[in-house]
Amino acid sequence: MKSLRIAATVLVIATGAATAHAQPAPPGMPMHHPMGAASMAGMHGQGAMPGMGMPGMMGHHAGQQAAIPVEPGQAAFGAILEIVAMLQADPQTDWTKVDVDALREHLIDMNEVTMRAAARKEPIEGGLRIAVTGGGRTLEAIRRMVPAHAQDIDGMHGWTVRATDLPDGVELTVTAALPAEAQKIRALGFMGIMVQGGHHQPHHLAMAKGQPMHMK
Repeated sequence: MKSLRIAATVLVIATGAATAHAQPAPPGMPMHHPMGAASMAGMHGQGAMPGMGMPGMMGHHAGQQAAIPVEPGQAAFGAILEIVAMLQADPQTDWTKVDVDALREHLIDMNEVTMRAAARKEPIEGGLRIAVTGGGRTLEAIRRMVPAHAQDIDGMHGWTVRATDLPDGVELTVTAALPAEAQKIRALGFMGIMVQGGHHQPHHLAMAKGQPMHMK
């Protein structure tokens, strides 16, 4: 009888230990499944997200969507894309006047002036004198863009802006009465001056619509 009591006690202790170390299977997964309690316990030990069984993990990955690129890949292409979308969305667009190719030519001018024109700076009293020069298509772009821009920003920030012809380009002179503004002009340089004003985007839309540019 004593031997039977000892054997029963050992059986009870062993059963309790097995119950304490076992973990329930995820909902819908029977304990005899290959990914049952023991396997899931191993997953938690390897860094799986607590409380996330296989069905939850599959749902997590299935809910992720592949990213869709939004960049057009080229700045001028993107600018034209934006303008065309605006034209198509506007029921008042007069398609007998629209000229998107004119906008393209202007964007080519912008590229020539920004990337290919030479800009020789000379600090002067009150500001800066810049000889903007180039040849061929670049020279054409300089002569179209620089004088028009000078006229548009003249008076802005208290600046005096003048453009005069050179044999191979345009001389741009920008001055201000205030010493702080004169220093700013010198720091901005050619392209810093060329990007002044908020007319660029409306200008592009008006150009594509075939509307005249209203310069000062």
